[in-house]
Amino acid sequence: QVQLVESGGGLVQAGGSLRLSCVASGNIFSINAMGWYRQAPGKQRELVATITSGGSTNYADSVKGRFTISRDNAKNTAYLQMNNLKPEDTAVYYCKANTGPIAYWGQGTQVTVSS
Repeated sequence: QVQLVESGGGLVQAGGSLRLSCVASGNIFSINAMGWYRQAPGKQRELVATITSGGSTNYADSVKGRFTISRDNAKNTAYLQMNNLKPEDTAVYYCKANTGPIAYWGQGTQVTVSS
């Protein structure tokens, strides 16, 4: 079992920045890739960014150049630095951890970007 707790969401004006954190606990040694996903009202959950245990990253086209995913294995924490935020980035952001065939999700943190 892996537990994930996200934090760092909030209300920010367009052009502003936020940093999300995701702290993992439990069977952390089984975690390989971690990622951030988001779900806006009335829309499906979508991938934002992922990072493997080796540090390889992948981003959605909509956030490339603005968001940066990182991982501190010593702190069992994944981060999502979000710069130049846009109103369309408004969503609940979820952290995901993959442990082979099983995926774990956090409870989500709300990000609201005002125009």
